[in-house]
This record gives sequence, structure tokens and C-alpha cells, in this order.
Amino acid sequence: MLNELELIQELRKGNEPAFKYLVETYQDRVFNTAIGIVQNAEDAEDVAQEVFIQVFRSIHSFKAESKLSTWIYRITTTRALDHLRSRKSKKRFGLIQRLFGDGNKPLHELPDFHHPGVTLDRKENAARLFRAIDRLPENQKTAFILHKLEDLSYIEISAVMQISLSAVESLMHRAKQNLRKMLEKETG
Repeated sequence: MLNELELIQELRKGNEPAFKYLVETYQDRVFNTAIGIVQNAEDAEDVAQEVFIQVFRSIHSFKAESKLSTWIYRITTTRALDHLRSRKSKKRFGLIQRLFGDGNKPLHELPDFHHPGVTLDRKENAARLFRAIDRLPENQKTAFILHKLEDLSYIEISAVMQISLSAVESLMHRAKQNLRKMLEKETG
């Protein structure tokens, strides 16, 4: 059981058990954050692998001005958003968008999609929620996912996104308003 400073020092030495410990410690958080953004398990696994490779390669440049977990969340959100941009630029869409046509009629049955941070009784409610989250502007989406699905505090989100606390509060307020409008429009 290494403390954060010891872990960083061991990682900088290229210590394999330290890297294994890092992955075991952070893999669920990284995957959960990634799947919240990319909304596809395979893509989230790809993002998670990229994150740990980047952490391993960049640990020497980590200045420890923030907690290691904050730095890893920052890398994860950046990688996941980059992955999403890349995917969208290729005209491929996320899980929910692929399942629904223009008229929002299901093209396929919803698979058993489950995000560990979300417990909704019915698949259609989960689909509606994730479709709405996916339509949020990027910063609102990131803040909302980190807070509601990953349970980060506004202060932690501020550190991850490198924005002020009041900016996080504003993003969360707008995200909630936008989600409420989108969900009311769909059910109304």
C-alpha cells in the first residue's frame, strides 16, 4: 500500500508493480468517467488504455500541483472527449444515437447497457437520459458526468476542468436546465 508520493516516485522509476497498483486503483474510475462521456463500453475500454499509457509516459512531467487522481481525471476527460470528437467527425455516433432513427423510434432493441453510476428502472429512461446528456454542450456534459455519475465535488471538478468554482456551478446549473427542457420536450 503506497501513499501518493511514493506511488509517483515508483512510477517515475518505471516500477511495474507500482504501475499495476495504479491501474488497479484507478481503472474503475477511469472507465466509469470514460463510459459516461463516450457511452460505449468498447470505446471506454480503449480510452482507459490510452489514459494509462499516457499516465505512464507522462508521469515525469506530473508536477504534483494537484492530486494524482485529479490529473488522471483530467487526462480521462480529455481523452474521452477527443475520442468522441474523432468518432463524430467520422459520422459515427454514440450508443444511443445509433439505436434511434430520426423520429426517435428504436432501430434496435436496447442492449443491457448499464453505467455503474446510474440506476434507472427502465431501459427507455436510461436511453432518454443518456441521449439528453449526449446533446449537452461539451463543458456542461463533462461537468455533469463528473458530478452526477462520478460523484466528484464541484471543487474537484474545478481542478479537473481547470476552471473556477463559479464556472462549475454555472455549468451545472445550465446542464440541469437543459436536461430538464430536453426531457420535458420528449415526454411532453
